[in-house]
Amino acid sequence: MSDLLGFVLSGLVSGALYALLATGLVLSYSASGLFNFAHGATAYLCALTFYELHSGFGWPAVPTALLLVCVVAPALGWGLDRLMFRKLARVGETAQIVATIGLLVALPALGLWVVELLEDAGASVKPAENQFGLPGVGPSPAKNWQLMDGVGIDSDQLITWVATAVVAVGLWVLMRHTPLGLRLRAAVDNRSLVELRGMSADRLSSVAWMLSSGLAGLAGVLATPLLGLSSHDFTLFLFVSATAAVLGRFMSIPLAFAGGLGLGVLQNLVAGYADFAEKITGFRTAVPFLILFAGLLLMTRRQRTAGTAAVDAPPIDYLAGKPWVRRWGPWAVGGVLLALSFYTVTTPFWSGILAQGLAISLVFISFTVVTGLGAMVSLAQATFVTGAALVAGLLMSHGWPFIAAALVGTCGAAVLGALVALPALRLGGRSLALATLALAFLADQVLFQMGWLRNGDTGWEIPRAVFGPVDLSDDRAMGVAMGVLVALAVAALSALRGSATGRAMLAVRSAPAAAMASGVSVVRTKLLLFTLSAGLAGFGGVMYASFNTRITATDFTAMTGLVWLAVVVAAGVRRPQFAVVAGLVFAIVPHLVADYVTESVQLPVILFGLAGLALANDPDGYCAAVSVRLHRRHLSARPAFEDELGEAGDDGMQGPRARAARGGAAVSQPGRGARARSALMGHSGEKSPPSLALHDVHAGYDGAPVLHGVTLTVHPSEIVALLGPNGAGKSTTCKAAAGLLTPTRGQIYVAGQDATRNGPVHRSRAGVVLAPEGRGIFPSLTIEENLTLHLPEGDARDAVYDRFPGLAARRKVTAGSLSGGEQQMLALAPLLQRPPKVLIADEPSLGLAPRVVDEIFRLLAELRDAGTGLLLVEEKAAEILGIADTVAYLAQGRVSWCGPRSEVRADQLTEAYLGIAAQGHIEGVGRP
Repeated sequence: MSDLLGFVLSGLVSGALYALLATGLVLSYSASGLFNFAHGATAYLCALTFYELHSGFGWPAVPTALLLVCVVAPALGWGLDRLMFRKLARVGETAQIVATIGLLVALPALGLWVVELLEDAGASVKPAENQFGLPGVGPSPAKNWQLMDGVGIDSDQLITWVATAVVAVGLWVLMRHTPLGLRLRAAVDNRSLVELRGMSADRLSSVAWMLSSGLAGLAGVLATPLLGLSSHDFTLFLFVSATAAVLGRFMSIPLAFAGGLGLGVLQNLVAGYADFAEKITGFRTAVPFLILFAGLLLMTRRQRTAGTAAVDAPPIDYLAGKPWVRRWGPWAVGGVLLALSFYTVTTPFWSGILAQGLAISLVFISFTVVTGLGAMVSLAQATFVTGAALVAGLLMSHGWPFIAAALVGTCGAAVLGALVALPALRLGGRSLALATLALAFLADQVLFQMGWLRNGDTGWEIPRAVFGPVDLSDDRAMGVAMGVLVALAVAALSALRGSATGRAMLAVRSAPAAAMASGVSVVRTKLLLFTLSAGLAGFGGVMYASFNTRITATDFTAMTGLVWLAVVVAAGVRRPQFAVVAGLVFAIVPHLVADYVTESVQLPVILFGLAGLALANDPDGYCAAVSVRLHRRHLSARPAFEDELGEAGDDGMQGPRARAARGGAAVSQPGRGARARSALMGHSGEKSPPSLALHDVHAGYDGAPVLHGVTLTVHPSEIVALLGPNGAGKSTTCKAAAGLLTPTRGQIYVAGQDATRNGPVHRSRAGVVLAPEGRGIFPSLTIEENLTLHLPEGDARDAVYDRFPGLAARRKVTAGSLSGGEQQMLALAPLLQRPPKVLIADEPSLGLAPRVVDEIFRLLAELRDAGTGLLLVEEKAAEILGIADTVAYLAQGRVSWCGPRSEVRADQLTEAYLGIAAQGHIEGVGRP
């Protein structure tokens, strides 16, 4: 019994730290959609700072800890959010993962480099890295209390429990009983809807990052006596904490907190009672990663389709269709010059560096296969490298020739990759990245600890190959041979992209469901990509190890693979030639820094880690950004008349005539003319400006135009019905009017003020409210909480309940459990209390029963009577024409007709919708 209690109590200590880190992960992810792999690095940085200030400079422990947790760590979170996290939230998941991994690498190195600089300056700092048995916030040495025979606790453990309990209560009060907590939970539900309701999602994100970093700082300070100062251990601690975040599905703070406590206890119990594991070297230290992997498999079962990951839109290939010389000529010339340099201008030292860079390039190209082609972020590539090299070294020690040993090692890595992929492919994105990293740590802790495979600390000798007269022991010959192999790998991958198999791989990356419908096996394709990538990494690992002439089990750990990934993706992971650039940079930069900047080993690590920061601006890497910038420079240098001649309209017209036709579409269509201009400018003698006016608005998505000169006007106490078929641009018009989409051309006015460049927050505060398609409510919040976001005063909410007794009876029920009609009424009810200047409703009757539709339209008419101008988007013409004052028809991104409801002709509408003449009439629609 005493053993069990001892395991539970000690497990609660580590569990409390897991809970703090997991809570911070959930907070930051909920508010920004970004999983922060660098969360543990923030904890380490705070632990390092606490140690140096307290033990080195002699600052008192408690004030120092409070300064770090309440000021320094939140300031770091705020700064990182402003510098990179806000931008990262808008790019693909691959760039998000790699950028935060870059921070994971850079922040600890930055802290250690600052300590080195302070030491060189004569400051009283202490040795930092890998220090253990350090003092914490409490007394030093820690006080001990004996609870029962064989069971005791110390002051550091007690402080950890108390601090964690205080944080748990504080977070519960913050999230459940404060306006800030309510807004944060609303941002979790629907970030864009938060902005549409006038709340800044960016500010809420900053608050969440500050809280998250503060929790990481607290965990770091409290963990100092337990973990010491080891950035590796803090990183491992983070990835175990990620299991608790998975248990909370990256959304529930209470579940993540409870999961962290439970994980700490479970880890201790398994390690303490798993007697069978005594024969398995490293099993006890690997228990957290087994739990992480199992948790990922169990908790993400119903999420993504098998193997789908970060599906990032590819950049535009400006060289597509160009001749071979234009596409590959510069690279071919560069390769030939590099090969010639080995025997002409390079010294023996730099010949070796270049050869090393080309060898590691083979490994880096494997990332192009799995991430560039497959959109899967694999953090286990270093495992395949080590496994293949160890197998090859083992076979060579038994007399196998180099080629045979390398081939078997490569096949072994491919098989290992398939084994890793089989259970992990059903995951996607961050879950797949975490799962592969967990398996990589398991390999480090268990697989590569097997004596027959690792051969102790000395490892295996891998002599360089000799092929007849070619002896690769010469660095120049080795460099040329590596160059040839790299060129073959690049050519093979380029041929694969253009083949039927490559097109199937790209189809699976872009649209798995569509690829499956076309007969492509998603799982088989992903498995093939993973296996090819692992085999290529393994072959590159054998060649890289042969350059060094020896391999040990600790040469390429899982953490090494994180640095590799950051370097490759920062250069560009979609093209194999970019991976070659990354390999050369990885080999050359540390020596340049050591020779010309500083001898510190930390600065190159910082540079490689911070390279991930560039992904916030260039998510496809700096190599890919070069062609984009050159293309833009070329366009900006073109004479203006070329742009006019080259600009074509949809009907084949070019130049100024096409622009005139598109810009004037709103007033050049039959039946419009002066009536449309009058609608835009307001009636003559009108004193107040229109509530909302769109003039010649052009807009679209990612360079694809949707609106081609939309002009509309909404006056106070007017309902404008915007009709049109699917794909006409109705929802795009709504987004542009509400500020969710910035027009490329044209102007938008709100109450006579130019609001074209204002975002949804400013637009909402100016009185423009969008009721988006699919209900404008926060489903995870209760009815009461949804109303509180709009109406903080209790009297206003009581008035809503008096008007809608059905809502009053269920005020504590989550909004997501309501029927569609009740949800729509909940979205409109607070607007009746405080009518906005403009309400834009996108498909308000979608999916509702006829009786409920009638009630919704009555509420909209009531808003009109209260002075609100309404822009209603509907596909159902008959229903909305009963309440509309003005009708506009949208077709192919243009307003083709606009006028009073009394002038709407049934045959004209039918012809516009269906392309045929009307055979009858629409009820309630006027006829000539």
